[in-house]
Amino acid sequence: MADSPAIDAILDSRFGPARHNRTAYRLRDGTNAIPDLCLVARDGDALIGSVQCWPLQLRGSDGRLSPLVLLGPVAVALSHDGVGVGTLLMTEALARADAAGLSPMLLIGDEPYYGRFGFTAAATGGWQVPGPVDRARLLLRGSAEGLPVQGRLEPATKDRAAA
Repeated sequence: MADSPAIDAILDSRFGPARHNRTAYRLRDGTNAIPDLCLVARDGDALIGSVQCWPLQLRGSDGRLSPLVLLGPVAVALSHDGVGVGTLLMTEALARADAAGLSPMLLIGDEPYYGRFGFTAAATGGWQVPGPVDRARLLLRGSAEGLPVQGRLEPATKDRAAA
């Protein structure tokens, strides 16, 4: 993707170069982002924000797989922080996901911010992740009906999706 260097620069400035060690990155390992849900914001020619979404799955204790979408990272250039760019990116990505029937969605973030978009930690307490996570930051948007109460979140690679 032509915008990758600019997106990486924003992500590095917001989350630091060690961001690749975070649990959310482990949930994306071996997957490709969902192109229709990856958006950028521009101010003229300058890229000032981005949101990315990834295929994810929840493996229940019975081995059953439930598809999810991992939303994130969402990042806005420091020069445009606080003016609504992140809200616009979130709103559009969620609208596209809803229109495509891609629900539920998961992210690791602050519920006071993401709660206004419908994300909550209410259903995720029994889900394991491949790394450390603050349980209050593991947030789900969409119905948890039919999802396992206990399970393990993992990247939805083709190999794993077939398992």
